[in-house]
Amino acid sequence: MAHSGGTFIGLQAAARAPERYHAYIGVAQVVNQRRSEALAYAYMLDRFRQDGNRGMVRRLEAAPVTMEDGISHRYLAVRDRAMHTLGVGTTRDMNSVLRGVIWPSLLSPHYTPAEKASLWRGKRAAGVSALWAEMLATDLTERVRELAIPAYFFHGICDHTISYELAKAYAEKLHAPLKGFYTFYQSAHSPLFEEPHKACRIMRDDVLAGAANLADTKDT
Repeated sequence: MAHSGGTFIGLQAAARAPERYHAYIGVAQVVNQRRSEALAYAYMLDRFRQDGNRGMVRRLEAAPVTMEDGISHRYLAVRDRAMHTLGVGTTRDMNSVLRGVIWPSLLSPHYTPAEKASLWRGKRAAGVSALWAEMLATDLTERVRELAIPAYFFHGICDHTISYELAKAYAEKLHAPLKGFYTFYQSAHSPLFEEPHKACRIMRDDVLAGAANLADTKDT
């Protein structure tokens, strides 16, 4: 199982060494992140214009995202705030990365203070992802067209961190012995946390059973 940026690695690992895995599970599957960011930008700009949020409109208009020009640091500086304001980022109800991710991680009893410090030092050094430039330059629809193992995709319908539409289209075209795409209707980018009971049911009744009966679309 891989999530978000991890799916960029996980999908390719499953394609290269299928004998090491029983199945592949992509949660918020990266497909073509440059196009995903362009779609997210257009969506957010339109929403903020409709909502009359002139401040966010000005900030986004000053940092355009296109397939030709790519993603600027200026856009990345406003991206998370814009997504969380609209409920299309990490979770539908998260309006602050500090309160929603950083602070809970620092309060977690499962890690030492040194490990917590290392976590955020590493994140700061990596930026969006250590593989961000490669992700933006890669179209996985061309690089990975088939898998030799069952493939399952979990995606929140409200997710604009990674495009729901692109992930679903990819899942439909991918060749695999068994596959299923699962829409999480109450989720943005983190369906495992936003709808854990649904995720557990899919894992138990479909993935572990080698089936795709609960999927939106399936190919058996």
